[in-house]
Amino acid sequence: MSEQDELKISLAAWSLHREFFAGETDQMGMLEACGEMGIGGFELVNTFMPSPQYFYLRRMKRRADELGVELLLIMCDGEGDLAHVDEAKRVQAARNHRKWIDVAQVLGCQAIRCNIRGDEEDPDAMRDRAAEGLRHVLDYAAGTGVGIALENHGGLSSDPRWLRSLIDLVDDPQLGSLPDFGNFPPETDRYEAVEILAPGAKAMSAKCYDFGDDRNETKIDFARMLDIVRASGYSGYVGIEYEGERMPEREGIAACKTLLEKLI
Repeated sequence: MSEQDELKISLAAWSLHREFFAGETDQMGMLEACGEMGIGGFELVNTFMPSPQYFYLRRMKRRADELGVELLLIMCDGEGDLAHVDEAKRVQAARNHRKWIDVAQVLGCQAIRCNIRGDEEDPDAMRDRAAEGLRHVLDYAAGTGVGIALENHGGLSSDPRWLRSLIDLVDDPQLGSLPDFGNFPPETDRYEAVEILAPGAKAMSAKCYDFGDDRNETKIDFARMLDIVRASGYSGYVGIEYEGERMPEREGIAACKTLLEKLI
């Protein structure tokens, strides 16, 4: 593996969501934490932005450049259901995502993450509607250099075969997965699931919850996961997404960073 193809470490803003909701930090402070911890990439959350206006975005980009941190992607929530049974609502949801494609361009991000959830009695019908909604988003993103990433993030999206079939149905190189190591139902083999989703991934989320005395993650075999990630041909950033409750968030982030550095 060449140096260019090596995996790198980023930080998902959600890792500091407890601090954010307690008013102890904001998204700019999270970016500063990346610099302080020597983490080279940052993944933003749209709902954490105080104002997605040009001045704020340029300030964010300028500070990231000063810190040597790449702004990688924007996790987009609360913008409507791209697979809604009502066509008008699908189209509106697609339009709602346009501003985040624009924001991603200003920040130099490589992708935005969209949600496709739902608990549908007819998965095939939902797949068709989701594909239609995504095509509206992709049409706007065409030529921008901003990819669209789908995460296993609840509902049908946490079924790896269903999500893979959706990506294959849309068949657009701008669309890819964002496999999260942790967002699967208990009955799902998470390693097989990531193996299904990893090819063509736009990003990768190293979900973590707790760490033992041996410094390994207690629920997920990270060494096995990274072997799967490498075997898929993925290169780029693996994002720390700490969601544990026992450790303070920054301590959990540091523990995950130490583990990833050892394995990478």
